[in-house]
Amino acid sequence: MVEQLLAITIGLADTVMVSTCGEAAISGISQVDSINVLLINIFSALATGGAIISAQYLGRNEDDNASVAAKQLIYTTGFCAVVVAILCIIGNRFILSLLFGQVEPEVMSNSEIYFFWSALSYPFLALYNCGAALFRSMGNSKISMFASLIMNIINISGNALLIYGAGLGVAGAAIASLASRIFGAIVMLRLLHHQENRIYIHDMRHPHLNPQMIRNILGLGIPNGMENGMFQIGKILVQGLIASFGTVSIAANAVANSVSTIPQISGGAIGLAMITVVGQCVGAGDYKQAKQYILKLVGLTYISMGLLHVFILITAPFIVSVFGNLQAETADLAVLLIRSCSLFAIPFWPASFTLPNGLRAASDVKFTMTVSIFSMWVFRICFSFLLARYMGLGVLGVWLAMYIDWIFRLICFIIRFVRGKWQHQQVAAA
Repeated sequence: MVEQLLAITIGLADTVMVSTCGEAAISGISQVDSINVLLINIFSALATGGAIISAQYLGRNEDDNASVAAKQLIYTTGFCAVVVAILCIIGNRFILSLLFGQVEPEVMSNSEIYFFWSALSYPFLALYNCGAALFRSMGNSKISMFASLIMNIINISGNALLIYGAGLGVAGAAIASLASRIFGAIVMLRLLHHQENRIYIHDMRHPHLNPQMIRNILGLGIPNGMENGMFQIGKILVQGLIASFGTVSIAANAVANSVSTIPQISGGAIGLAMITVVGQCVGAGDYKQAKQYILKLVGLTYISMGLLHVFILITAPFIVSVFGNLQAETADLAVLLIRSCSLFAIPFWPASFTLPNGLRAASDVKFTMTVSIFSMWVFRICFSFLLARYMGLGVLGVWLAMYIDWIFRLICFIIRFVRGKWQHQQVAAA
């Protein structure tokens, strides 16, 4: 949970610290962050695929196979990230114009700068995610927590130096994030060389590719990646809709997004823990225990997120004031979005997003992919345009459509879990 908090703090620190440069700077980072989140989720999905495979091997006490799978994961994900980074650097302006062509020129200029430096960090971020996922599959989340802590120190210190000291604005925030991600990747790869780990990679210079392992990883990673990718593409399209409502809506949406992700840290963290715990139970063939842990962990998510959301409901105006020089209209809209999110997240978010991780850990990834993609495009996107544009609710309509998406996902995943069709789908040994 601490690791997830620290991971989100990197983006949050960029938004808060660059807010002194004006709403155009905040909006520029917000636009690019929607792309960054898309790619980060795809890389994380591939890493999760490898972590599920490794956790299932560890559950069967096949540590050597877990190590082989880890090596295939690092090379596969690293290669994909390098290709994506090159494409984003080359197509910087074209991609941003295609997605956010209606934004004001100053916002677009900041977006281009932040996107360039962000793209350079993608390979390092992907490698860090692989390392973190592998350590979690071993039941060791302290490693990635401490690495993330130092990454945050580097990022915040770099922001202070480059934004406030050198006056680089958005570029300073992006360069600091790049430096922190380079550090994280190097640390994770070095630590995976330690022989005392159950998952141990002894020689990164020679790939020793294992096609069957790669197919197994991609068999889980691609559906996860498609699910997360299509989910984030939908959010980017919705972001373009929000951009058409003006800078006030863009900035309020950026602030509300930053704040609303804080309670989701506990749900995301428990979901990651579920991958390890349920994956090892499934690897050992103990589905009764897997079901018990899913119920306990989802219940823990409801308790932890509920407490955090109640706190945010009460303190929303104060939290928004931390973001600095916001217009009164922007601040009021941000508070409205934050409070509406808390009210709907308490009953609906955990079963919509933490529960399906238990299904994924049992290799039931195609079902979660189908539900998530269908719900995103039918409910979140279609209803966003219906409520926001055609019914005149503006950015609030976009958030209401998101809540409808949550409710549909919750219904589907609870039915799937209760019926038990997620059981006995683990990946065969290579």
